[in-house]
Amino acid sequence: MIMTAKEMRAKRRKLVADWEALMRTFIKPENEATKTILLKYMEPILFGLHSFLNKHVGITEEVSIKELADQYKNSRINPYPEKKLADVITDLIENIAPHAVNIASPYFVGHMTSAIPFFMVHLKTITAALNQNVVKLETSKVVSVVEKQVLAKIHRLIYRKDDPFYEEHIQNPDTTLGCFTDGGTLANTTAMWVARNAAMPKTAGFKGIESEGLAAAYRYYGLERCVILVSRLGHYSLSKACGLLGIGNENLIPIDVDNRNKINIKQLRQIIRQLEKEKDRTKIMAVVGIAGTTETGNIDPLRELADICAEKKIHYHVDAAWGGPTLMSDKYAHLLDGIKYADSVTIDGHKQFYMPMTCGMVYFKDPHRMDHIAYHARYVNRPGSVDLGIKSLSGSREANSLILDSTLKIMGSKGFALLINHGIETAREFAKEIKKRPLFQLISPPELNILTYRICPEYLQKQFPAANQAEKNEINETMNYINQNIQRCQREAGKSFVSRTTLQLKRLFNRDIVVFRCVIMNPMTDKKILNDILDEQEEIFNYHFQDILLMGSGRLKLTAK
Repeated sequence: MIMTAKEMRAKRRKLVADWEALMRTFIKPENEATKTILLKYMEPILFGLHSFLNKHVGITEEVSIKELADQYKNSRINPYPEKKLADVITDLIENIAPHAVNIASPYFVGHMTSAIPFFMVHLKTITAALNQNVVKLETSKVVSVVEKQVLAKIHRLIYRKDDPFYEEHIQNPDTTLGCFTDGGTLANTTAMWVARNAAMPKTAGFKGIESEGLAAAYRYYGLERCVILVSRLGHYSLSKACGLLGIGNENLIPIDVDNRNKINIKQLRQIIRQLEKEKDRTKIMAVVGIAGTTETGNIDPLRELADICAEKKIHYHVDAAWGGPTLMSDKYAHLLDGIKYADSVTIDGHKQFYMPMTCGMVYFKDPHRMDHIAYHARYVNRPGSVDLGIKSLSGSREANSLILDSTLKIMGSKGFALLINHGIETAREFAKEIKKRPLFQLISPPELNILTYRICPEYLQKQFPAANQAEKNEINETMNYINQNIQRCQREAGKSFVSRTTLQLKRLFNRDIVVFRCVIMNPMTDKKILNDILDEQEEIFNYHFQDILLMGSGRLKLTAK
């Protein structure tokens, strides 16, 4: 119903911005109606989160981004209150939620974001209500103490040090086992920041790169550049880190991967030898191993990388943002063999620790390693204090550690192991099903719980090895077009979601190929649901692209409905 100008003025008079109204809004719900609305929606969210999301969100509504954007073009802040809290909550549930994405759906298997346990909402609510700022002891007190304990627990999961080590460092104000960040990007950046400063430290004649800057450091150490080595499947956060740290993202040197999507050790050694010939000009700042590549979920040979870095005295970082929690599974922890030798390790809490956004962590083998990035201020983080913000890229920061600590107590390592095992084993069953279906081609078998595949009819798969270059190009070009559009159709239909990516597999397919990327971390995702997803993809193919014919000339013809 459209309100008249008179009605709007009358409503505006009711919603005033004066001190009395502000206090009423600030301290408690305005009235019983608001309280009723809060209870109506908060009870199912707090105690039936996934049912609530399935009812109010679905996967996503079939509305284009342009249509949505057109509804949100007002850039003015109203000087008067526009809505009561009850109306705002109703608007969020009825108008925003239906156009969000229900990542909690077991049919959402496309990204590294999934369902969270229902109790996470309770923990997040309590953390928000306490509003502790762990940058400083004065704004957190016991919360900072708890955070150091949580850091020690995850550090022990990674590095397996003995009891005396943790007794010495768990609450030691002079040492640091790691820190919480806003996500894996800042965790990786922090690790590279430490590696950069450790590579060009202060001496009797030099105040250090952090004080004098990159240009002065290069002059002092006789360098022209610093480089970081990582596989081509490394996360793009490392490129960001290179830009932020001033070494330039062109000095992030990508190493080819082998046929298992792991860093090519032979090529890595060759490149290190080449760079050693430039030792008067080039400094290898770090080598990065990956424990769970973003696109394919593969794990680099972590122990071999550790041996190389130890031999060459290079900072060794492992990006385990995705795969780190696998260490809690007695059955699959061996997949990360060698991670304990890393100088630093990244883990994301909002991935396979199933925490709400946003939580990242970075850990260091040497408790004094983060001294390279210590900062102080007169009003906060004073020298000699136990403030956690002294060695952190973040300033003000919420107490995510409380959520992780509580979750570890609720779930236990064996509880997390059940989730890890389910993801890995369900992915393996899904890979078997893909292989059974003649329309599909498995591209990267799962090592953890990520796999890639594409639609490529079996007769084309058989034809491919004997085809000439032009025919191979045409097969892949056609398959890329089909897979890209099937993924789009499935996404827009809103029943399920599988992401897509483009893999650089020229050695196998003579060009980059578009593939479906499936991430299985939702404990409610099972074989039946995955079969439904494949069935839907087959239906889309049969409806839109069944007129792909192999012509007598060997060329392909595409006729899409």
